[in-house]
Amino acid sequence: MNGQRRKSPARTIALVGIMAATVECGKLALSFLPNVEIVTVLLALYGYVFGLLGVMAALVFVSIEPLIYGFGTWVISYYIYWPAVALVFMLLAKMKIRNRWVIASFGLLLTACFGVLSSLVDIGLFSGTYDNFWYRFGIYYARGIAFYATQIICNAVLFPLLFRYLSGKLEKIKNQFL
Repeated sequence: MNGQRRKSPARTIALVGIMAATVECGKLALSFLPNVEIVTVLLALYGYVFGLLGVMAALVFVSIEPLIYGFGTWVISYYIYWPAVALVFMLLAKMKIRNRWVIASFGLLLTACFGVLSSLVDIGLFSGTYDNFWYRFGIYYARGIAFYATQIICNAVLFPLLFRYLSGKLEKIKNQFL
């Protein structure tokens, strides 16, 4: 093979499992702090560095969540949102966007979208009626603003501080591992 390493499906599967496990462990480690989370940054990094493997890791992470916490309306939001985070950052990498503030802006925008998405799913699919939909949506969304604000503040700190550094480290791991 002239010194070239053959791509191993086992390595790829292991890498997806490791990424999903680090996301789950990061979430569990911070679970005592309401809505302070590392999941957005990690899945953004995995999508940015590992592309579709990062999206697959997001799907594995989301599939693990109901096994730990049970099923609820949030599962639908998770299956839409978390793979979308990895996918958006995969596209940013393909467009060769490296500016830390642009990347942080996308992270914050996606974080803000999570509250809207989860409120839409809860009100739209599971409230039983569509009368006064936007009124009820507004009340439901407003009820969670403190939690959404905490997530946004958390990611406003984490993205500019960690993203560039960790993406560089993950690139090195990717080059060695795959």
